[in-house]
Amino acid sequence: MTLTAPRTEGPAPTRPPRHAPRRTARRTGSARTPWLYLLPALAVLGGLLVYPLYQLGLISFLEYTQAQVSGGRPTSFRGLGNYTALFSDPQFRQVLLATVLFAAACVVATLAVGCALAVLLTRVRALPRLALMLAALGAWATPAVTGSTVWVFLFDPDHGPVNRILGLGDFSWTYGRYSAFALVLMEVVWCSFPFVMVTVYAGIRAVPAEVLEAAALDGASPWRTWRSVTAPMLRPILLVVTIQSVIWDFKIFTQIYVMTGGGGIAGQNLILNVYAYQTAFASSEYGLGSAIGVVMLLILLAVTLVHLRLMRRQGEEP
Repeated sequence: MTLTAPRTEGPAPTRPPRHAPRRTARRTGSARTPWLYLLPALAVLGGLLVYPLYQLGLISFLEYTQAQVSGGRPTSFRGLGNYTALFSDPQFRQVLLATVLFAAACVVATLAVGCALAVLLTRVRALPRLALMLAALGAWATPAVTGSTVWVFLFDPDHGPVNRILGLGDFSWTYGRYSAFALVLMEVVWCSFPFVMVTVYAGIRAVPAEVLEAAALDGASPWRTWRSVTAPMLRPILLVVTIQSVIWDFKIFTQIYVMTGGGGIAGQNLILNVYAYQTAFASSEYGLGSAIGVVMLLILLAVTLVHLRLMRRQGEEP
């Protein structure tokens, strides 16, 4: 009788899962699904934004005037010639400085009015709150041309009610440079503060009531409560409305063009958008006008990148 040694079995060889390729394909397909949904919108944005921006940048490097448009002279490549002529022009530097200062004043005034009214909404009853919200949304929904025309009528030296109420007689708000900028600033704030008011009000309502009650019990005044408690908690919201206001107020066109008659007397109220329009269409210097548009685009792009970086930093903070 022969004895056989017991069979020793080692670990079974591992086999790759049968459905691994299918799972990988499914994951790849699921990763592509959002882009398929976004493809129509990306196609529309590409046609409405990318191609015009390409044309804007291309024309800014060309000598492109009315002679080239009509076919009287051939189009020639100037390289950075338009930008060199632009930055060597003292009027452009003056308009750029005026645009930056005017946009900064509009942003500060809009934030101040919007935040103050947002705090006021939290302290009034339901009916006054509803009336203020409806009035603010009405101002926000008013087209820029309509609002500018109404404001020009209100401050008209002959028929406007504001001069009569203030006893200013026939004082012309659009004659002086600073008074015209002040008039446009008030109209810009009037049509811009509702966005800040509604956004900040929503943020204030999200602040825990216990925190505000604790600040009140500690004897903090409303201003101290806003500065030390509410504003730090609303920092992301305030950052968003600030950047949005900077972008909107930097590229204002309609209010200046309508209320000052195309830039004021002798161009004293010109800003970059109106200056680019006059350079391109009134003077038929399409290359220079496109160069101004590219400069504005780069400035706003820098502001947007700063906005994204600050938002990312806010998200990384514990």
